[in-house]
Amino acid sequence: MKRLVIILVFLFVVVSGSLVFAQTAQAVEETTVEASTPAWKYIAAALAVGISCIAGGIAVGQIGSAAMGAMSENPELSGKALPYAGLAEGICLWGFLVALLILVL
Repeated sequence: MKRLVIILVFLFVVVSGSLVFAQTAQAVEETTVEASTPAWKYIAAALAVGISCIAGGIAVGQIGSAAMGAMSENPELSGKALPYAGLAEGICLWGFLVALLILVL
């Protein structure tokens, strides 16, 4: 599973990089530097959200399975396991906030 995620991220970086370099080459031909700036912002925002959501999903999956195993042995642990899953989901929110700041600023 980890290899699949790494391969998908690598392919996304390669494809987006080739698109950005193609647009940069076109911008150089037009002798305008400002035309290539928005492309970097959108790609950076997409990477921030995408990577953080993938990491959050992996974390929630591992925490969820460990929490369910612990709750099967001791049902009183359900209240203690919930905050950890919430912290793992917070990774996705931080990625979204970073992407929002990249796009706005």
